[in-house]
Amino acid sequence: MEENSARQIKSICVFCGSNLGKNAKFVEAANNLVRVLAKRKIHLVYGRGSLGLMGCVSTAAHVGGSQVLGIIPTALAEGNFAGKQLGRNFESQPCRTGYGKYLTILML
Repeated sequence: MEENSARQIKSICVFCGSNLGKNAKFVEAANNLVRVLAKRKIHLVYGRGSLGLMGCVSTAAHVGGSQVLGIIPTALAEGNFAGKQLGRNFESQPCRTGYGKYLTILML
């Protein structure tokens, strides 16, 4: 029988809205998530936006001491849709070609 061993999560990828929405519970849930990430030293990979829920999650994670990696398609980065940048940033080609690179980055 295999030994019981807890696997430590090193990184988590979060893609959420660039709008806060109409329900304050979403903001509360985003803030709760980030508190857990910071406490457990889990790195955040996100959609590199500074608006809405994405902005809440990335800013709080960065301030809380988590490493932050923002991923955005080049077309959106060039259009300045992303806003301010936190932590490391990666510009990808269209999603159909970028996901393999995301997984490679997560393994670093």
